[in-house]
Amino acid sequence: MAVYIETEKIYRAYLNGARYVINGRQELNSINVFPVADGDTGNNLAAAMKAIIENSRFNLSVKDTFESVADACLKGARGNSGIIFAQYMSGVSEEIENEERVTIDNFANAHMKSVEYAYGAVNKPVEGTMLTVMKDWAVSMFDFKGKAKDFTDLLAHSYKKLEESLKNTKNQLAELRRAGVVDSGAKGFSLFVKGILDFLKSDRETEIRNIMEEVIEGTGRDSHDNPKFRYCVEVLLADGLQFRDKLNESLKVLGDSLVVAGNKRMTRVHIHTDSPAAVFTIAENHSAIIEKKVDDMKKQAELESNKKFRIGLVTDSIADLPQEIIDEYQIHIVNLSILIGEKEYYDKLTIENKTLIKYYREGSEFPTSSQPSVALVQRALDNIKDKYESIIVITVASVLSGTNSVFAKEAEILSADGYNISVIDSKQNSGSEGLLVYRAAKMIEQGIPHEEIVAKIKSLTRLAKILVSVKNLETMIKGGRLGSASGKVAERLNLKPIVTLNSEGKGTIGGIAFSIDGTRKKLIADFKRTNNKYGIEDYCIIHVQNNERAVEFARILEELSGKKPLYILEASSVIAISAGDGALALAYIRKDK
Repeated sequence: MAVYIETEKIYRAYLNGARYVINGRQELNSINVFPVADGDTGNNLAAAMKAIIENSRFNLSVKDTFESVADACLKGARGNSGIIFAQYMSGVSEEIENEERVTIDNFANAHMKSVEYAYGAVNKPVEGTMLTVMKDWAVSMFDFKGKAKDFTDLLAHSYKKLEESLKNTKNQLAELRRAGVVDSGAKGFSLFVKGILDFLKSDRETEIRNIMEEVIEGTGRDSHDNPKFRYCVEVLLADGLQFRDKLNESLKVLGDSLVVAGNKRMTRVHIHTDSPAAVFTIAENHSAIIEKKVDDMKKQAELESNKKFRIGLVTDSIADLPQEIIDEYQIHIVNLSILIGEKEYYDKLTIENKTLIKYYREGSEFPTSSQPSVALVQRALDNIKDKYESIIVITVASVLSGTNSVFAKEAEILSADGYNISVIDSKQNSGSEGLLVYRAAKMIEQGIPHEEIVAKIKSLTRLAKILVSVKNLETMIKGGRLGSASGKVAERLNLKPIVTLNSEGKGTIGGIAFSIDGTRKKLIADFKRTNNKYGIEDYCIIHVQNNERAVEFARILEELSGKKPLYILEASSVIAISAGDGALALAYIRKDK
């Protein structure tokens, strides 16, 4: 009677579990209603699973193997479910004992202890989600471990408890009960476990390609001294070098330092360019992209040779700010992801709004956005923490995105080591978030102390406002950013809404008109009323492919106030997903009286 399993076999079983989740991506997207009905849980979990399949490695050491799986998962994690799963796997890798083979006791104990890791990753854990199913499954294994004949018996018994727990999720959360579905993240976890169990039952090796990365010789270290081009871009492609000549020909016009190297199984591209979006478009036309990287060499060079301030300022790409302001104040941007099916793009870097809008008009899958991965945030902070005495992070409203939570968790780690870092929930997005970042940048420039800046920005969140004139609410409702009854009524009546944010940053209807001109008049009336009563400190105009209307709108507001907008800017792609083509937004910070 076997009470152990060979390390390679359980590793292959995990890969099979990952494959089951990827195959269930569309189903998971379709039942995604909590915490936001944005239809991307399947995409997010599939990204983590793909990272496990492509980047983890079997090792004779039990602990090394599980650590490889955990690290790969963490690097590929997207969204709440993906990050929770990655943290769970990290817990397993920490708690697994390094035996010659994986015993039932070792396996059950490690998974039981890892539940605490998963719960610890979430600021406000909610029952009826992936967390509950993970816990119930682990408890079942732990309780049955002394009776299990072998690993298949252990997994088969505990999977029955997992299925019961999954079915019960729709009784634990009102949102799931109303929709008549189970939690999508929990369902994703059940697919993973089912893949493990089916592999053990079949007792055969699953054929999953093990992609091995070959070191590119000759690339050398990137020089960041006065770079001719702004970005260093790298792409890892799934196929071999048979299309090297075509890639070289297509990419050479986009920059310099181009290297296309690899082996029979994969190809890596390296280039310095000002057009990351064009590089990725060309690359994906040749083969599937496994991983990608974009570094701002200009920013890196400035930090080395011309750092201006003692305090570092970080924000996310949803904060709509002109590149000139970003460069002048050396603001560090962490880009969110845009997911279209299995393809991932970086907001403001590798996709343009005209391309995005074409996708959601003509494509079969609606684009979704995803918070930055833990690994991306870790890398961003690690790259700059030694350059500054302290760091201030200003994020999009926490009720709109998990971005704030990812930064807050990493800040806790740095703070525990004695580093001074503050993460501020702007309770805003787009232009109003950008204006708050701009005010923080000005205060840093003036030499105002860290704590005083943090207190001031927090107080300004209540004085900031954004009003968005959208042609209709279809994209906001479809993307899960606005699901109120009033929004659905407005859509049915074909009214032209104005969308704003409440005091916590949640999207709400701020006005209704019968025409686009009517919404513009209401925006003007709000601006005039606020300026007369309080005074406008700063304002900006944000639009989605509507520059002509934005310029005319700015002219009217300048005549009313005697002040030009701080800037007129095309919105980030994350904003464009929900606001839709032709949207026009007014954002301002009023004076405090």
